[in-house]
Amino acid sequence: MWTLAGQGWWRGRALAAWVTEAARKGLLWPHLAPARGTAAESRPPDRRYSSANRKEKIDMSCFPVENTRNFSIIAHVDHGKSTLADRLLELTGAIDKTENNKQVLDKLQVERERGITVKAQTASLFYNYEGKQYLLNLIDTPGHVDFSYEVSRSLSACQGVLLVVDANEGIQAQTVANFFLAFEAQLSIIPVINKIDLKNADPERVEKQIEKVFDIPGDECIKISAKLGTNVESVLDAVIKRIPSPKAHCRNPLRALVFDSTFDQYRGVIANVALFDGMVSKGDKIVSAHTQKTYEVNEVGVLNPNEQPTHKLYAGQVGYLIAGMKDVTEAQIGDTLYLHKQPVEPLPGFKSAKPMVFAGVFPIDQSEYNNLKSAIEKLTLNDSSVMVHRDSSLALGAGWRLGFLGLLHMEVFNQRLEQEYNASVILTTPTVPYKAVLSSAKLIKEYREKEITIINPAQFPDKSKVTEYLEPVVLGTIITPDEYTGKIMMLCQARRAVQKNMMYIDQNRVMLKYLFPLNEIVVDFYDSLKSLSSGYARDKAYSVGKTICERLKDSLPRQLFEIAIQAALGSKIIARETVKAYRKNVLAKCYGGDITRKMKLLKRQAEGKKKLRKVGNVEVPKDAFIKVLKTQSDK
Repeated sequence: MWTLAGQGWWRGRALAAWVTEAARKGLLWPHLAPARGTAAESRPPDRRYSSANRKEKIDMSCFPVENTRNFSIIAHVDHGKSTLADRLLELTGAIDKTENNKQVLDKLQVERERGITVKAQTASLFYNYEGKQYLLNLIDTPGHVDFSYEVSRSLSACQGVLLVVDANEGIQAQTVANFFLAFEAQLSIIPVINKIDLKNADPERVEKQIEKVFDIPGDECIKISAKLGTNVESVLDAVIKRIPSPKAHCRNPLRALVFDSTFDQYRGVIANVALFDGMVSKGDKIVSAHTQKTYEVNEVGVLNPNEQPTHKLYAGQVGYLIAGMKDVTEAQIGDTLYLHKQPVEPLPGFKSAKPMVFAGVFPIDQSEYNNLKSAIEKLTLNDSSVMVHRDSSLALGAGWRLGFLGLLHMEVFNQRLEQEYNASVILTTPTVPYKAVLSSAKLIKEYREKEITIINPAQFPDKSKVTEYLEPVVLGTIITPDEYTGKIMMLCQARRAVQKNMMYIDQNRVMLKYLFPLNEIVVDFYDSLKSLSSGYARDKAYSVGKTICERLKDSLPRQLFEIAIQAALGSKIIARETVKAYRKNVLAKCYGGDITRKMKLLKRQAEGKKKLRKVGNVEVPKDAFIKVLKTQSDK
């Protein structure tokens, strides 16, 4: 049903003209649209795939493998990936050109609030080049290092990338990291220098940086302004010319790689797939190589950027598939799908993500445990880089120990739990994993190995039973103006870092490479967390222990007896705070008299408190743990 709204009701000729125009465009009843071969079809061909065609199911057989290009946009944070994606969507007619087109592919609430991309998104673009219709499958990827696993998975479905570099900032750390991800995957790389409209933009300097650091000739760089749309069309032309078509064969049996997935409450799992061989259509019976379960395909289609059902998907194409998977454990990212009774060799899949930061997650109320469990399962389906272990705490009850790729990743995951699943949780202080080489035969027998990984501080073995402790280290890249080099080198040395390389990428910029203890990186990311530590660093143990004791002192309710709060490192007490007891003034009734009477009353009171200390129990309220474990200080 159509609803007419706006400046009052439409009448007479205005309404008739509107209906005629809508029918001519094919937006109303199909039989009112102009027939093939009419004047409407004899117009000069548009480079965009018409909106009228997108209203109906698209015939994907019109796009053979040689006319298909699969590519990603990669860059450092805030270099203009999402803005470029918006312009490409407008240029190909996937979305209408309006001033409101900002971060169109960033669909999550957390992405729009923070202004960053945290989830790779796919869009199929239809583009006419030199009289031929091309299918361009675009994947917009995150730029922050915490979401590099999203980038690596996206590249598995591509044959090339657009490497976007800010004309003002130049090459930055994640530019280098993402370049090597694409380089190792042997993808075609097209450098794009963005933001040439800025006042301080220096595209020639950035061009020389790209040539020196990446060994890519300067004349291969495309200079654009994604914000203004300047020269963006040449990017699409370069994608067609310089990125090869996928190596795929429609005649072979179906082989589809699941590179991403989401969960819909009503339709179940929606899998994003890249077809390496064969074809798939509604009604086909497919098998999961991971679970060996058989499913019937309910719907296939492409994202344009919203879901657009199609009759079939063919080899070399990227789209989505719904097959009645109702359990989140049935859809594994990296899984291979094939036709029933036509088994194939599974695709390699993806390397498992290596968590860098661990934190405990507990429901605020244990009655919400099952709801939180369901929410975590559904969210980890969409974010497979999170590692999940069951955990329990005497104070907080049953919960989980989750592994993340970084602190921002942890924050975003927590925010998505709240926004998408209305789940409120207690998130403990983040820690990094450590290893211990055991010397105790009893512990080696218990763990069945000599070297163990510790992700929970409560499971940290005593020093007397360990030969040595091992901490994780990471290779960090810092790109900075040369005037700050001395200060940054002193900072790195203070963080126990070891310098590995130093190179000038131009006259004013230096690229430093350091080997950092991961624990020091975690602390560095949050300057406001002065007392943050994983709890294992000996040289910081006193300050951390004192801070926790002070927080507990402020959080615990006073009792009728004195409470001692101690922080211990092994058997050594390194910090102490005392919660003073409530004290009744037993001398209030004494208005004079002998001093011995007063001393007797005070002695009796002290004996009573001593007895209470022996038999009394301190019940620690849950909010006290929340205050102690929260990651930010109120000070």
